[in-house]
Amino acid sequence: MSIPSVHVLTARQRCDLELLLTGAFAPLEGYLDAADWQSVLQHMRLGNGALWPIPVVLDVSEALGQSLSVGDTLRLERSDGTPLGSVAVSACYRPDKLLEAAAVYGTTDSSHPGVAELLTRGPYYVAGRVSAWDADTLTRAAAVEFPPEYQTPAMLQQHWNGAHPVVAFQTRNPLHHAHIAVTQAGLEQAGAGARLLLHPAIGPTKPGDVEASYRMRVYRAVLGHYPQATALLSPLPLAMRMAGPREALWHALIRRNYGASHFIIGRGHADPGAAAGGLFYPAFAAQEFFARHADEMGIAGIFLPEYAYSRTRRRYVPMEEANGEALAGISGTELRRRLASREDIPEWFSPPEVIQILRQAYRGADRRGLVIWFTGLSASGKSTLAGMLARTLEAGDERAVTLLDGDVVRRFLSKGLSFSREDRDENIRRIGFVASLVARHGGIAVVAAISPYRQARADARRLVEEAGGLFIEVHVATPLEVCAKRDPKGLYAKAMRGEITGFTGVDDPYEAPEHAECVLDASLQKPPTALAALMGVLRNLGAVTDKPVVIEARKEA
Repeated sequence: MSIPSVHVLTARQRCDLELLLTGAFAPLEGYLDAADWQSVLQHMRLGNGALWPIPVVLDVSEALGQSLSVGDTLRLERSDGTPLGSVAVSACYRPDKLLEAAAVYGTTDSSHPGVAELLTRGPYYVAGRVSAWDADTLTRAAAVEFPPEYQTPAMLQQHWNGAHPVVAFQTRNPLHHAHIAVTQAGLEQAGAGARLLLHPAIGPTKPGDVEASYRMRVYRAVLGHYPQATALLSPLPLAMRMAGPREALWHALIRRNYGASHFIIGRGHADPGAAAGGLFYPAFAAQEFFARHADEMGIAGIFLPEYAYSRTRRRYVPMEEANGEALAGISGTELRRRLASREDIPEWFSPPEVIQILRQAYRGADRRGLVIWFTGLSASGKSTLAGMLARTLEAGDERAVTLLDGDVVRRFLSKGLSFSREDRDENIRRIGFVASLVARHGGIAVVAAISPYRQARADARRLVEEAGGLFIEVHVATPLEVCAKRDPKGLYAKAMRGEITGFTGVDDPYEAPEHAECVLDASLQKPPTALAALMGVLRNLGAVTDKPVVIEARKEA
């Protein structure tokens, strides 16, 4: 009997597997093949004609994709090595990701977080039906990974039992008084005896969103604002795609599988926000999109307007009912600013218990976990700049600073790894994991590693962002000829003589970043000048304040 190949699930893939195995993604029973994938992109339908707007796929690495054959079994493991499920491989194909981005998101611009995530996925998609690893797999895994309120579709269908209208509310944000008003209006529209399913997405959302654990505290806190036995909280392990109107349909189809009869769609549903501010998609496009497909949804849409606070009526009202009154509101940007600066937030905006939780959770960008990742050829100047940056940040930033130099990591964390592509990727994964832990706990990790391959760097970014950190890639783009001339360890000379092989830049490729946040050339800039330029980028990104004092390199005697 052959040993099955193994794939370690990302956070998004872990959520997708859960929803496939529990029936939340019904009628799907596995990952889409190329024909279904194409049909979903072009027509929002599976090959059998069923409405399905978002492709659910399993992306894998180049090496794994090329090694799989039809009929193979692919074991799906959690990051700790625990097997959760398997795929009976029916196909393995290389998708056109730009085609997918244009169809699903309406753009190929990587400033859209859904597009950015899509473009960093593995190059192959594996199709096939999924199965749980054993009978108790899902129960054990859910107890470890999800909040205690989590319930599967079967559990909630049994709970509702069709006795009342059930209004599902999707959210990835903390709830404030405006959200409470919207959900109460939804209950009124659904009719007498209606129940509310507060069904927040707790999988990966948008980088910078409030962590799911803190959001769950908020949801628990607001339950008391509904009549007793009216609202039920059950987290949904859904990895949002931020696909706007398409995703609104998807969310509704998923809630139908949980026994909901109605689904609330408000302003900017599943919208990632535009880079310049405001919404990415038209404010009520999701409602219009849903209305066009309402006859085949199997769940009723509740379309609600934007709400704002009326000081004269002392409650939230639809903005269309302002009647000449200047209604009040606080934008998300303004709320984050007030939380970061510890300013008062009016009680009409949010319950005091919610604000207390958010004050515990919120760190502005200059207090958020941060990873600054230097990449470039050997002898490009990465380690010098990284060390200078670490000392500069230590001098003025309140966060703890950890310097992870590639050569030092090789000696301790990655001892025994070779310089094959597989082992180099493993080395970067280990550095990325450690950096993500630093970021998760609000520290700064300064990484200096050649990290020659784009996919490995993208995986490191994903780990950090899933941990709630900010990832900033710095490409030290010193030309190869300059690096070879410096050659402090004599490695270039050995590589050119053929004494060592697989040396980056000589007989092994360096895949330069395509979208680095900062590009420096140490052959054109002295280290203090390059550091000052980098500090300017960090300030512009809001990653640091003006407090740190730039420390110059020591002059040689």
